[in-house]
Amino acid sequence: MKKIRIRDILAKIVVIAFMFTFLIPFFLVMLYSVKSKSEMITDRLSFPKTFHWENFTEGIAYTKFWHVMGNSLIVTSLSIILITIVCTMAAYIIARKRSLLYNFVYYLFVGAMIIPFQSIMTPLYKMLVNYGLVNTLGGFVIVKSGVQIAFTVLIITGFVNGIPRELEEAAFVDGAGRYKTFFAVVLPLMKPILFTSLVLNILNVWNDFQVSVVLLQKIDKRTIPLVQFYLLGERANELNQAFAVFLLSMIPVLIIYLIFQKYIIQGVTAGAVKG
Repeated sequence: MKKIRIRDILAKIVVIAFMFTFLIPFFLVMLYSVKSKSEMITDRLSFPKTFHWENFTEGIAYTKFWHVMGNSLIVTSLSIILITIVCTMAAYIIARKRSLLYNFVYYLFVGAMIIPFQSIMTPLYKMLVNYGLVNTLGGFVIVKSGVQIAFTVLIITGFVNGIPRELEEAAFVDGAGRYKTFFAVVLPLMKPILFTSLVLNILNVWNDFQVSVVLLQKIDKRTIPLVQFYLLGERANELNQAFAVFLLSMIPVLIIYLIFQKYIIQGVTAGAVKG
């Protein structure tokens, strides 16, 4: 009994230590965002004598933050809608069709995950230039959705494999077609994995830098990660304003993650086991 108790205490200590380790960067961002420039230079780890809320207003004005936030919301929303529609239907067909062709398509998606974006960056950029999609939010949505599709199809296919086929067969007997069966029977059962892919893809699209830095070169098309990158270069002497913008950038994704966090491990684990 004593051994078990000591082990439990040690486990809790390790968990608390890891928690504080991961919270330190977030704490520093909050601390720096309300400090003056002089305090940032003299002692970065001390609490500010007064809270400088003007860091937020000045950072918002300089970066045109609300316009940039709008760009990020647009590309994230459109990408998630496109990814969800395409991947759910593709994963369902791949999971239900047992043939060499569909197995090949599945492993094609798996293989696509190991291809680094840098290896296709140049030909992709040239192609988008030809179609006039560089410096457009639509071009970013198409490319980012394509990058995310392989991973999303993989995790959803594993989950669909665990849904009993008897439910679909019963729907077919009742006269439902393939599309009605999918939307009325299968899709509602995919709720855990849909929330999982939703959160993971939102985080990935919202925080994307490598695709946006290649495609979104005009100032009015920048997303939040690009603004953060250029802000550090253009105003390196105004780190307090930069951290204020960083803090504001975290809020939307942090809210989404806190709401749906319970579905992430549940969905990924189910997809991995059932796949």
